[in-house]
Amino acid sequence: MAMDTLDDIARLVRECADCPLHQGRTQAVPGEGPDDAELLFIGEGPGVQEDRQGRPFVGPAGGFLEELLQSIGMSRDQVYIANMVKCRPPNNRDPAPGEIAACAKYLERQIELINPRLIVTLGRFATARFLPGESIGRARGRLRTVNGRRIYPIMHPAAGLRRQEMKDAIVEDFQKLAGLLEVLRMDIEPPTAVEPPSPPVLPEPLPPPEPPPAASDGNDIRDDTVSDQDDADKEDNAMEYAATATAMPPETESEPEPALSFWGTPPAAGSNEPYSGAPYLDESDADAEPELPPAPSYDNPPPGQQKLF
Repeated sequence: MAMDTLDDIARLVRECADCPLHQGRTQAVPGEGPDDAELLFIGEGPGVQEDRQGRPFVGPAGGFLEELLQSIGMSRDQVYIANMVKCRPPNNRDPAPGEIAACAKYLERQIELINPRLIVTLGRFATARFLPGESIGRARGRLRTVNGRRIYPIMHPAAGLRRQEMKDAIVEDFQKLAGLLEVLRMDIEPPTAVEPPSPPVLPEPLPPPEPPPAASDGNDIRDDTVSDQDDADKEDNAMEYAATATAMPPETESEPEPALSFWGTPPAAGSNEPYSGAPYLDESDADAEPELPPAPSYDNPPPGQQKLF
């Protein structure tokens, strides 16, 4: 039978005997949800409650999943839920590689028909389907692109029921889903509201061109040759003036007229002061008693001077 629709796949799964799991099942669990769901959740395999009802995630882990969906404003009616294997492994053991391979054709076709914006893998087995060799602890909470599909791994809800720290991690990763969906919608769908185009930005007007220079009669046109010659002549004149100024003898200051003493004769050469009458003392004679000459008077002029009248 061809797998053209999700209903075709469901019928084939219920009749499937491709692996030993069909021998112990109560009901096969193909999956459920709208065929145009934006979110596709992929778990590991059916548990006890799922095997009885033929529906995925209806036990305690399913209840936690519904709480998580409500926390981001969604319900399970808006998402598609499937599993890696469609029949319950005995005693809830891990599915064997051959059992996963036998069900792979059904899961692959479900992905193709639904074509979700985002695939959320729940647990290590679903994550290994797209990211082989990578642990769920390392992969969780990080958006990936695999073969053109957007993959977002999260720990299995059943793990959150056993350990509080895992529950906290699941809640944290789940809170990012709404934002991721919004981003993916923007990448695919055009915006719902079209804003009016903004007016074009016109360039600033250019300044008016400068007026052309007035016509010249030719007299004000600089002749570089003549101008350079004028500059050279000025430089030669300046150098000649500087040489002439250097050759001129320096001006000498006239010596002042010698001052006349009381007796009308000039004092000793080199002195402009009148004779004081005190002899010069050498440093060696500092302690000697100086011999004072007779006090000068009108009738007794100092040596070297004479009376005027």
